[in-house]
Amino acid sequence: MARLEDYGFLEKTHTSSGRVPSESGYRYYVDNLMKPKDMTGEDMLKLQTIFKNNSLVLSDVIQKSIEIISEITDYTALSLGKKVLDNCLKQVEVVPISDDTLVAIIITDTGYVENKNIVIKEKILLSEVKKVVDVINKLLVGIPISEIIENLEFKVKPVISEYVEKHETIYQAFYKVFNEFTGKNNMHQAGRINMLNQPEYNTVDKVKELFGKFDDESVIDSIEEDSSGIKIYIGKESKFNEDTAVIKTHYKLGEEEGTIAIVGPKRMDYERVVSILEYIKQHIERE
Repeated sequence: MARLEDYGFLEKTHTSSGRVPSESGYRYYVDNLMKPKDMTGEDMLKLQTIFKNNSLVLSDVIQKSIEIISEITDYTALSLGKKVLDNCLKQVEVVPISDDTLVAIIITDTGYVENKNIVIKEKILLSEVKKVVDVINKLLVGIPISEIIENLEFKVKPVISEYVEKHETIYQAFYKVFNEFTGKNNMHQAGRINMLNQPEYNTVDKVKELFGKFDDESVIDSIEEDSSGIKIYIGKESKFNEDTAVIKTHYKLGEEEGTIAIVGPKRMDYERVVSILEYIKQHIERE
């Protein structure tokens, strides 16, 4: 033990405390000693229910995967797709759900799907709304999401003003939908509350600091990973804080790509998390 402490692999967090692995100790273990665990049958079964569900689009697969990861590890799971602004519009659909409410379904070329409620207080025929949708699909499909608002104004609005009754009301509704959509970061989190179960975050200040990092777009963006392998960031390397570790992997399927990351305490079960991420990456890219 003394030798390990001399090497800097063990440390005392308090004068009266016992020795625990240091950041260097965890790094040495991960780089030189760690061997991924075989996944348990229970973990594998939970994930297989997602990958065998052919009705799910990739974005749903990713979302449900991080929910399961969070549940079985008791850590926080994140997914980051390509920014929506990098996508192009593929299709827009509308589905009525009540007399004054519709759901607009926006689909991008990467398979990302977003549902937005449209509430129109005026009495407007569904056929009129669908005329606008037809124009949008005819004129805006293939245009980058970052350019949709501009094209909605200068391409769609002049056309629908010619033959769509109450065109201004419908236009404003779709303008709001696309304006919210273009400002969206394609990021999902699951199990943030799990961090409260970890003794490292046992004070209000530590919890506030950690949750602030989850809400900080620059920190979340730094999680994105260009490499195709599993990457492990420990303590200060994680961009969160010295008590936190991040394990992440990059996935790519056709034009769709992104990052899945697990955030937990520095003492997390590295072997298990690495095995789970490798399993998910393999099955996503096999789809």
